[in-house]
Amino acid sequence: MKNNLIIISLIFSLLTLAQEQVKKENINILRPSKAAFYSAVFPGLGQVYNKKAWKVPIVFSAIGISGYAYDFNKKKYFSYRNAYKRRLAGFNDDEFQGVILNNDRLLDGQDFYRKNKDLSMVFLVGFYFLNILDANIDAHLLDYNVDENLSFQPSILDFSGEIGPSIGIKINYNF
Repeated sequence: MKNNLIIISLIFSLLTLAQEQVKKENINILRPSKAAFYSAVFPGLGQVYNKKAWKVPIVFSAIGISGYAYDFNKKKYFSYRNAYKRRLAGFNDDEFQGVILNNDRLLDGQDFYRKNKDLSMVFLVGFYFLNILDANIDAHLLDYNVDENLSFQPSILDFSGEIGPSIGIKINYNF
């Protein structure tokens, strides 16, 4: 009898809880698409659209440093390549004359800067897509409810004064 009363009261409380209407805020389902589009058009604009302007310097510095590294390595690559080609043509007036005596070292330098140039381009494209991905995910996460009413609070109860020495666990889940 006692168990049936507990089950009935539990079912009744769940039914009344389910009947309460939850007030939803107006959610824009196109917000993540807009943020990703804005970041694709101009890096960092999606972060500004999501009201996370503190991320813009990080985006600019990541893409800017990668772009600078690509440009630097490209110039060095062409410098070594042109010096090697001129030496093969019989000219001795390149910028590495007296510094690099062997043509194989010019090929090594050319190969080194070509690899770094390619790697810099990979980083540049990677940071560009990471910028778009960050704006999209951040816009998705803006719709989630993370206020203080959503909590999990475990606590230990001491019932020793009421029914003798015993310890219980109480778990509150508020939503």
